[in-house]
Amino acid sequence: MDKQDKKNRIRKKIKEIKPYWCRNLIAVIEDPDNIINIGTIIRNVNALGVEKTYIIDPKHELPDNWEDMRTDGPLSKTSVSAVKWSFVKRFDSTEDCINHLKKNRFVSVVTSPHLKGNKNVILHEGDFTIYPKLAVWFGNESKGISDLAVKHSVLCVNIPMFGMIESLNLGTSSGIVLYEIAKQRREYQRKYAYRNKRGRKYIA
Repeated sequence: MDKQDKKNRIRKKIKEIKPYWCRNLIAVIEDPDNIINIGTIIRNVNALGVEKTYIIDPKHELPDNWEDMRTDGPLSKTSVSAVKWSFVKRFDSTEDCINHLKKNRFVSVVTSPHLKGNKNVILHEGDFTIYPKLAVWFGNESKGISDLAVKHSVLCVNIPMFGMIESLNLGTSSGIVLYEIAKQRREYQRKYAYRNKRGRKYIA
């Protein structure tokens, strides 16, 4: 297969999957310890049609520029090359990311196995279509989500668990949460695509 044929196949694939992308849905990874988990979440983001990934990286372990991330060996390998097809943006701090999201009118929800914040919801009982622009936060592997992120979120999402072990690793939990939220928003987008409506507006 020559280069032109390969480009044509890629263009065709992008055209086929584009209607299924969840617009204005961002996954935020807050201060992750393990680059394998970063790669896994980026892979989940791409596979589930989430629009973007934001990474809060105070230790500055990742390149600033997305183009550089695409050629970064470990990140490309752990994401199974998904970083090449998913937009990723890094931030120096949680505060920087919150300010950027608010400036662009995104609403944030955090995820945690424990009850946090003023409002908590079981994943499958929540309605995630009421937010025109939504950022879903995943906390550090050992410390969990920060108090600052919780303070600036509208609710905390919990995955129901029924075993002796009441936690999941970051890659698994992100996949479960993003699957449910992306599924809801994809169905909602399809439902209103032909009505030229944005749907209900969320008022903070």
